[in-house]
Amino acid sequence: MIPRIYIDTSVIGGCFDPEYQAESIQLWSEFKAKKKALVVSDLVLLELEEAPKRVRELLDELPAESVEYAALDEESIALANAYLQDGAVAESSLADARHIAIATVARVDVLVSWNFKHIVNLNRIRRFNAVNLKTGYAPIEIRSPREVLSEE
Repeated sequence: MIPRIYIDTSVIGGCFDPEYQAESIQLWSEFKAKKKALVVSDLVLLELEEAPKRVRELLDELPAESVEYAALDEESIALANAYLQDGAVAESSLADARHIAIATVARVDVLVSWNFKHIVNLNRIRRFNAVNLKTGYAPIEIRSPREVLSEE
């Protein structure tokens, strides 16, 4: 079974950022080759509306059967609010909390991001997972793209 990977917008934009480009493009290639299943949310799609055209068009390169969509629904909004109430992230990082909540509710194998300040951060991951356990959800794996690439 191939891993289901939720990405936030930073991974898509990373394909055009010299610092993150190599790993982001390799991960994208693994999605194209169906080695990994991409999970994106309506929140990612909304954020992409503000991105340059070349960034928005990357999703169109993937086979439809390789992409799964997850919604920002009442359940994930409630979980994101629990992250805020716990202090895992500040109100100014509501979108980040929502990405994590959507991925948690969708039960993905891993959430992948280049956001080291608010998402891929050990102290925050511990807080997110503490809230997940308190509210009846499984812990979520959160990694950078370089940590989930195939070793071929």
